[in-house]
Amino acid sequence: MFIAMNRFRVVKGREADFEQVWRSRESKLAEMPGFRSFHLLRGSEGDDHTLFASHTVWDSHADFDAWTRSEQFRAAHRGAGQSAQLYLGHPQFEGFAMVDL
Repeated sequence: MFIAMNRFRVVKGREADFEQVWRSRESKLAEMPGFRSFHLLRGSEGDDHTLFASHTVWDSHADFDAWTRSEQFRAAHRGAGQSAQLYLGHPQFEGFAMVDL
């Protein structure tokens, strides 16, 4: 299993706008082999931002990589820069592989 996360520092006061962007987007994730689930997480508040993370779960790292190279990925991210004013800096990517214990 592979978990892919992007952290966003959303400008204080723009949280509802940021959430609406995610509610109204055309995801395309469900079309991809190996996709399991998506969650948008709201985290702690700082002086100038609220932390959010997009969280996807995949069967494997290879499935996630295939998503990032797919037409569905390009279609889902078209126009993503139009909402850049809602967050501070670029999203920070973090990827995690499941450790079998």
